[in-house]
Amino acid sequence: MPAEQAVIFDACAALAFLHQEEGAEVVADLLENADGRRLIHAINACEVYYDIYRRSGEEAAGEVERILEKSGFEIETSLTSASWQAAGRLKAVWRRISLADCFALNLTMREGGTLVTSDHHEMDRLAEAELCPIRFIR
Repeated sequence: MPAEQAVIFDACAALAFLHQEEGAEVVADLLENADGRRLIHAINACEVYYDIYRRSGEEAAGEVERILEKSGFEIETSLTSASWQAAGRLKAVWRRISLADCFALNLTMREGGTLVTSDHHEMDRLAEAELCPIRFIR
């Protein structure tokens, strides 16, 4: 990745990091060593929240925002009409991509960054189409 390029994480990359799953070391390296911003959209952070809530309960989920930020993730909370419409366009065109991932994709394109994911199922087609740079963690 070029210097000062934003790195945008989807929920599966953040969850791999938090649960120390395969690919966690790639995410950790990017959080520690990337020169640009390290972003996760609030919609993707919501996915992390509900995964933790489902696995470990409300109390553990209540710590997600603090843990993400302490780990180096910057939660992107802006949701302008232009951004949700762009995410909606992505969903309409790339139908099999989750709506949450469309927010991550839009953020990646807006920031001129690289999307970090483990989700080959949804993202391989986008990587082939060169919609934006995508880095797979496994």
